[in-house]
Amino acid sequence: MLMSKTSSSLEKYKVKKQIEKLSKIRGYGTELISLYIPQTKKVSDVLNYLKQESSTAVNIKSKSTRKNVLSAIETVIQRLKLIPQATVKEKSMVFFCGAIPQNGQGTEKIEIYPIIPPRPINTFLYRCSAEFILDPLIESLKEEEIYGLLVLDRSEAAFATLDGSHLEIAKRITSGVHGKHSAGGQSARRFERIIEQQVHEFFVRTGEYANKIFLEFLENNSLKGIIIGGPGPSKEKFANGNYLDYRLQDKIIDIIDIGYSGEDGVRMLVKSEKVGNLLANVRYMEEKKLFQEFLKHLAKDTELAVYGEDEVRYYLEQGAVEKIFLSEALDIVRVTVSCPACGYQEEITAKKYKLAEIQSEIQSRNCPKCNSSSLSIQDIKELIEELGDLGEQTGAQVEILSTETEEGQELWQSFGGIAGILRYRIDS
Repeated sequence: MLMSKTSSSLEKYKVKKQIEKLSKIRGYGTELISLYIPQTKKVSDVLNYLKQESSTAVNIKSKSTRKNVLSAIETVIQRLKLIPQATVKEKSMVFFCGAIPQNGQGTEKIEIYPIIPPRPINTFLYRCSAEFILDPLIESLKEEEIYGLLVLDRSEAAFATLDGSHLEIAKRITSGVHGKHSAGGQSARRFERIIEQQVHEFFVRTGEYANKIFLEFLENNSLKGIIIGGPGPSKEKFANGNYLDYRLQDKIIDIIDIGYSGEDGVRMLVKSEKVGNLLANVRYMEEKKLFQEFLKHLAKDTELAVYGEDEVRYYLEQGAVEKIFLSEALDIVRVTVSCPACGYQEEITAKKYKLAEIQSEIQSRNCPKCNSSSLSIQDIKELIEELGDLGEQTGAQVEILSTETEEGQELWQSFGGIAGILRYRIDS
């Protein structure tokens, strides 16, 4: 799988699916090779390294393990020879290769999985094990930039992190500050001082929680900034009162007035236009903005909004789709059935859990073209990948939406996880 330097949401989805597949593979011995090549590494140096590993592998005692390791190393060497040096200079590369057990049949087959990670891998790694080493690849999928969100008034505070398309409420605390006192004179002034002290203590506690939650991200250089929101003047008093660690104080990028505090305030904060402009390139905001465009077309009845597999597929095949939205929650596959006797072919869309049922049904019927009993499943592909690839082939912008945002949930629940915006109106 080769990926562009700036990975699209479809490419990242494909890497996630590859990781899921590779994580389930176990070798019969320590014969599965994981190879991570950083941009700084020359292909010639990697080839020399693999040749040395091949010389060492000759000494493996187990005959079958020795044979499989040598075959896997040679397979990687041959694949590497086909890759220009310029490709590795531009992108990191990862190879997983080994003797893969075949569906409990007691047999093995040498398979290779080349992947370009979403973000560059900086460390060279070669490992021979009973399982593939996936942690560095998983790390490359994580967003580099995390934003801290803090929403408060003098009664409560909520802490959240925005990481790519994932919004997480980390903590909510309450203050216990008394309400306003109606009495006058000395009693009122004394009561006011008590309240001010309680508010100060609450702000101190809020700062301690903020330090505990956000400093971890700051120390690993992933915290891009902190946005503070809430009703009334409490947010400004907190932000200007040196309650935060000085390093976090420097990370405050804006203070925004919103009508709610607590968890509701966090959700209102990320919906605000100001935050949308500040974090325009964060995936969470991108998903919301992208799907809002589809909803506007639908509401205005421009005839440019389409949804459902059949309708979207039809317009994709016409080359009329400008943007296609696919829900990450889709659990549907596209099954290609063929007859080797006459070349007959058909495609079936089905839920993943029905694959065994489809397999049984195909084995029990004859080819409708030549009546032979040789019908079989030729290929099984995730519907997301199948429609996504079709979209890219026709020049559509393919967007895989998570269910982390309200818009992503609406795509999944209201539109079956498949929708699109047309370039122009077309009669179906």
